[in-house]
Amino acid sequence: MNQNSTPGSTRLPVNVLMRYGVGQTGTQIFRDTPAALLPVFMTTILGIPAWLAGIAILIPKLWVIICDPLIGAWSDRTAGTNGRTPFLVTGALLTSLGFYFLFSVSGFESEIATAALVSMIFLLSMTAFSAFSVPYLGIAALLSTDTHERTRVFVYRMIFATLGVLLGIGVAQPTVFWFGGGYDGWHAMGLIFGLICMVSMMGSALGLRPVLARVPVPKEAPPPLREQFLITMRNRPFRILLSIHMIQTVGQACSYTVVAMVFIYLAGNVSLLLPFVIIMSLTGLCVQPLWMRLSRTMGKLPLFMWLCIGWCVITLTWVAIDYGAQMTVSLPLIGTVSVKELLILLRGGLIGMTNVGFILLITSLFTDSIYLGEEKGHVSMEGSYAGIWSASEKLAFALGPLIAGVILSFFGFESSRGGIIEQSDSAMFGVLMIYSVVPLTFFLLSFLLIPSLTKALRHANKPASA
Repeated sequence: MNQNSTPGSTRLPVNVLMRYGVGQTGTQIFRDTPAALLPVFMTTILGIPAWLAGIAILIPKLWVIICDPLIGAWSDRTAGTNGRTPFLVTGALLTSLGFYFLFSVSGFESEIATAALVSMIFLLSMTAFSAFSVPYLGIAALLSTDTHERTRVFVYRMIFATLGVLLGIGVAQPTVFWFGGGYDGWHAMGLIFGLICMVSMMGSALGLRPVLARVPVPKEAPPPLREQFLITMRNRPFRILLSIHMIQTVGQACSYTVVAMVFIYLAGNVSLLLPFVIIMSLTGLCVQPLWMRLSRTMGKLPLFMWLCIGWCVITLTWVAIDYGAQMTVSLPLIGTVSVKELLILLRGGLIGMTNVGFILLITSLFTDSIYLGEEKGHVSMEGSYAGIWSASEKLAFALGPLIAGVILSFFGFESSRGGIIEQSDSAMFGVLMIYSVVPLTFFLLSFLLIPSLTKALRHANKPASA
């Protein structure tokens, strides 16, 4: 494989892009919904203290740091014989079941025992998720040898990711209330969204089977696992890009942990979460063609940087979330709303535009970086690269809830077994910091690596940032 394909390279059919993209809806739900809602379920329904909930979530995600690279290397070794479909099918089935059981746990008298059970179910679910998500990510690098066509692949992937965000964050929490709240509401949500994951992920697993059958078999078997890891780490653009993505994802994972709490306690209206996510999703969906076109003219990396800066500016404005609470405006079809609520929805649109853009670009840059390290066309290491990339994301989503849980406990956030309770001003300030200042800080740290990445890409003399 050579990534130096011309713009005239074979254009992927839309049906192939759809078959690949549809799996991202279920993948996004499993990634986002537990990250955003499992801490809420554990602290408000199961009575688990915030710090203990953070540890219970951390342990399974630490495991997948090992599991993901192993799955990636395993899928590379079997790609020439059994293909990657068995991984996708098995992972889709068990991930969906795991999601259901995760929100079906009932509390024991011992908070530690309850946390241990949730942690065990999450560990098994995350293992199954690795079996699907790692080969699924690696497949994107196989669908086309053209750098811009791979960006197009991720545009379709982001369309279905947007649907996953809309459902997993915007609809999942209200679904709990629609089914009466409490344990029964959480159980119903787990069943419904587990089925959605099943349909979405299995759709990709089976739909891509004929497509993958036409992918050329590598000339050589991949090297041993240790050598594969060394090859990826010698790939300097990949290594720096991985570090940037890891740091930024930790910051985002912190904010995901408290997003429901922001609307419950700070916005004062949990029903606002659904229109917020709808606006965020729709604006993100609409601007993707623009980001794809601009990436061809500006370059992927410069556009990525500008979008990150825009996201940071918007994130900082959350510290003024109460601005306009006493002012109202009248809108057609909606009626009277407070300026505070209007600004929250406006932030949703701006976040959607910037967030979808920099995620699209960094993932496309990831597939570009693969071609800077492997023996082109001779060995298949897409799974190994995807395993390391996926492991870094999952580590970030493990550290995020842990950091958020510690901060919440420090500011006096109180757990309960009977649902939502009133929190102190200090606890609500902690929620605000986790949603605004903490992720902003992580992004600013990641910017320190941008000059090194620019230099590494230039030195590689490849059009990876074109």
